[in-house]
Amino acid sequence: MTEQRPSTFDRSLHAPVPLWRDIRAIQVVAQILFLIAVIVAGFWLINNLINNLEASKIAIDFGVLERPFGTKISEGQLDFNPGESSNWKALQAGVQNTLRVVVVGLAGATILGVLIGIGRLSTNFLVRSVAVTYIEIFRNTPLLVQLYFIYRGLRLTLPETLADSYRLPGPIFINRRAINFPLIQGTDSAWLLYAGLAAGLAAGIALWIWRLRVQDRTGQPAHTLRWFAPAVLTGAAVGWLLSGNPFTVDYPRLETFNFTGGDRLSAEYTALTLGLILYTAAFIADIVRAGIQAVPYGQIEAARAQGFSGGQTLRLIVLPQALRLIIPPLGNQYLNLAKNSSLGIAIGFFDVYNVANVISNQTGQSVALFAVMMLIYLAISLAISAIMNAVNYSMRLRSR
Repeated sequence: MTEQRPSTFDRSLHAPVPLWRDIRAIQVVAQILFLIAVIVAGFWLINNLINNLEASKIAIDFGVLERPFGTKISEGQLDFNPGESSNWKALQAGVQNTLRVVVVGLAGATILGVLIGIGRLSTNFLVRSVAVTYIEIFRNTPLLVQLYFIYRGLRLTLPETLADSYRLPGPIFINRRAINFPLIQGTDSAWLLYAGLAAGLAAGIALWIWRLRVQDRTGQPAHTLRWFAPAVLTGAAVGWLLSGNPFTVDYPRLETFNFTGGDRLSAEYTALTLGLILYTAAFIADIVRAGIQAVPYGQIEAARAQGFSGGQTLRLIVLPQALRLIIPPLGNQYLNLAKNSSLGIAIGFFDVYNVANVISNQTGQSVALFAVMMLIYLAISLAISAIMNAVNYSMRLRSR
């Protein structure tokens, strides 16, 4: 028996959904209400702040940045003169010190984290146990406690007097105050070396791209490094010969009260950078471990069937696929490292947070100084995010 369809068209079945039941309209209204609530809350907070400052007879004055900074900064800018240089120049010195920690910390934490993460998956019991122990210790203890432990450890184990400093080849002198090492400075003709190196890099990149295209067209191995390395070395050698003597070396020398000449890394900088590297590397190691384990095991078996060694399998098969999963959470750890560098104030390191805190105590302009400091950290975080987003975009899967 066939079903009888209604002869008349039922318009109620196709009536538009009322706005109060339309999910899209509800979402738009909810977002507008949330935006209004945020604006009202922000206006209330700012108005409350201004009223409280007026009641305390304190006005927000960014002109304090032009006042002289009265504290000696022993880190970074050695030409900084207390009482003569402005607060703005002191903040610039603090930013430079922060960037020194962040850049070195990011590189060190990445290298150590990748090695520990690979060791976490090693078939060797000793290597795997050391990696697991490292990760568990550094992930489950506060960073501030680790910084205190490292800093106090350096202070207690290194020589107190400069005359008793450990001397390493270089010469490099290590004591409780700092690590003094030779400073390499460029001469007036160093630009010829840099120009030759830049030309070599450009030629090497061009040869690298050309060899990859040849490989795609003919199927022959690209051997990119065999073409890239000679081009770079040739450019550098030509630039060196043209420049004559592009560098001079200033060696540290022990004088009556301190070392002169060369360069130095203070104990505070060393402890902070080392602490950030060890702490962040533990989280990066777990990210690398998870990314490698996310690669299907069939890929590894196929590589072994093709005769790839363990190192070739990891370098050519596993890591390129795992990077697509590793990079997004890796960016979060990079941001955490940049923000955690502000803990250097606990061990007396003159980063931008410590300098801003000193200026705030001297001038009473806490709001202005912390607003500037927030903008500086925001700029650093946005720069790291932009770089990681670009790297993540370059690693995306491309389909035809």
